[in-house]
Amino acid sequence: MTEAQIILSASQDSGIAAIPSGEHYPRAHTALAESGFQRDADFVYHMPANGNKTTLADLITCAKRHRVSVHTSSRRFIGDAARDLARLLPGQWKASVEVYSHPAWQEHLVPWIWDSGELGRALKNERIPYAGTLTDTVNGTTLLYVERPGHQLHYLVGALASDELQEGYGDPHAPRSIVLPPSAGRAAQAIADQYLPAYERTVHSRRTSAIATALRSIRSEYDTWQATVSADRHGDATPLGAAVLSSAAERFLSHSWRHFLTVLDHAPPLIDHCRPAGSPWPDDAATLSRLTDAVTLVQALHDSPLSSKESYARAWPAIETWLTDGEIFLRQARVSAPHHRPALPVATPVSPLPTGRPRHGSH
Repeated sequence: MTEAQIILSASQDSGIAAIPSGEHYPRAHTALAESGFQRDADFVYHMPANGNKTTLADLITCAKRHRVSVHTSSRRFIGDAARDLARLLPGQWKASVEVYSHPAWQEHLVPWIWDSGELGRALKNERIPYAGTLTDTVNGTTLLYVERPGHQLHYLVGALASDELQEGYGDPHAPRSIVLPPSAGRAAQAIADQYLPAYERTVHSRRTSAIATALRSIRSEYDTWQATVSADRHGDATPLGAAVLSSAAERFLSHSWRHFLTVLDHAPPLIDHCRPAGSPWPDDAATLSRLTDAVTLVQALHDSPLSSKESYARAWPAIETWLTDGEIFLRQARVSAPHHRPALPVATPVSPLPTGRPRHGSH
């Protein structure tokens, strides 16, 4: 691996974009700065507006002096490609660039990729010094967009993990990244017609599964608590005391609260997609309304200044509502899973783990 290098690519705004790379990337930063290149907010360098061939020649000379190699990419600047793609995706998307100058920064990214396809393998095994990100500003979905290693034209796109789903690299049920052509219009069509529907179905399934698991855990805790309450004596014939019952009750409420936080995270978007009137169980609408009210109550307690003990006690009736009617919610959630979207005509543009994934370009 080259210890320090500069990767140049054609940019529609500045003419030339430059990205430092390698274990000794600071030398590349120095060469670019001394040559008059200007760094943007994404930590990408650009030739000044009045730049010319002499400026580029100066960069090559300066880079040699600092023991930095200069390479010219056959592709256009990743930021331009990402912005063109974002403008054509359905909804409201924002494009940005991430720079992984040091190989370790790419390694730090790997756990955050939620992919069971080629993109995940590439990030794990190939050198990828930069990427574009595409963020749905309404729904919060973030996609990673990279040049496909070993290919001259194509790209890969896949999803980054969300904090709520608590999934990432290695999840066999993750959506599969897809290969994109260089044409922004056809790439946007592939994302809209193929990737996003599959991604949304996976998210829906994972949210539904997470709630089902949480409710099973609460039910198990409840059964344990009921067994404790109904027991007249310990195995050694010692009568149960008030302190034991109080401790068991507090433990039960605490554990139930912790499990129910999963419901708080995932239930609201699923309920929003439920359409009981169009389902085999139209009368479920009243139950979904009660479940929504229960989530709202617990969320208010979660945000309140009450002590944990008091919040747990007040939340229990709402949690019990979910224990009672959770299966009704789950059947509605399952029949409301997203379906495949109609394909867009080729010529029609589409309009609009850690506490946070680190942005490595800030190093």
